[in-house]
Amino acid sequence: MANQIKINKTKNSRLATVDFKHIPFGRVFSDHMFEADYLDGKWTNFNIRPVEPLAIHPANLALHYGQSIFEGMKAFADKDGNPLLFRPEMHAHRMNASAARMSMPSIPEDLFLDALEALVSLERDWIPNEPGSSLYVRPIMFATDEYIGVAASQTYKFLILTLPVGPYYSQPVKLIVEDHFVRAVAGGTGEAKTAGNYAASLLPAKLAREKGYDQVMWMDAHEFKYIQEVGTMNLFFVFKDKIVTPATDGAILKGITRDSFIHILRDWGYQVEERPISIDEVASGYRKGELIEIFGSGTAAVASQVCLLTYGDLDMTFDESNWEMSKKLKSTLEHIRHGEEEDRFGWVVPIAHPVMA
Repeated sequence: MANQIKINKTKNSRLATVDFKHIPFGRVFSDHMFEADYLDGKWTNFNIRPVEPLAIHPANLALHYGQSIFEGMKAFADKDGNPLLFRPEMHAHRMNASAARMSMPSIPEDLFLDALEALVSLERDWIPNEPGSSLYVRPIMFATDEYIGVAASQTYKFLILTLPVGPYYSQPVKLIVEDHFVRAVAGGTGEAKTAGNYAASLLPAKLAREKGYDQVMWMDAHEFKYIQEVGTMNLFFVFKDKIVTPATDGAILKGITRDSFIHILRDWGYQVEERPISIDEVASGYRKGELIEIFGSGTAAVASQVCLLTYGDLDMTFDESNWEMSKKLKSTLEHIRHGEEEDRFGWVVPIAHPVMA
């Protein structure tokens, strides 16, 4: 490990109080977090310490002007209990792409990976072994300058939190095509995992839930014609002769699970098209019986089947008996992540040795 990380272990672990069979997503945190500060043009103060509240000045720049980015990834355990990371370098690349778009400093990839390895190694006992569960890992970076003024901060804090979680969606999802609000536009911040993108999605999602749906399907901001994604996942459309996923055009998040599915599908010999796909093409395929299934992909969601998609007066329903592709992909990816299937792509990174305090 190239970076020296100071470790201050908690004296009062909460591990014994957690019911790993019933974990609400995003609400149970492990004992420790990684922390680093960006000061005087460099990253410093690398440490792992107990999770606790942060002291933030009321003029903190992130609170006023939104300089905040994050990642979402997972750690797993093999049959011997050894922790495994999945494509961590891609998460490092995507976090730095978000940082560049938000005028924030990059995080050295070796620091990102060393911090992940040290923290996940320390928290290895927090990795659930229940089916569909994992240790969710949340790196986050935000501005820490203390003044009122629209400008990029000169100082930042980088944290990594870990959370034991169960499945994000326990049931198939119902979607409605959004025809008023927009999520992102090419040239904007849609490709970055920045806090403001998600804040803007809260009202449309709330209105969709009030109508009986789980989420909205976002459309392009110009014509409301071309499909983008769902707030929590990328989308795949399985037709009889091909599989289509919207191209990442600057307004769509470059999902790492999406990329993994594309690699697996092409390795299996399927035709996968990354291109603009219109809602009219989807509706036409449904009416002709050529659209077999729709599913979403994401770190939290993995692969989530769509049982209903509403577009105007058209309710497109999809039967579980046809969800062969998404189920096979999810099972394959889960087996690779847990070291239960050959990792021919070199995606899994084992953490072999415990980190000592």
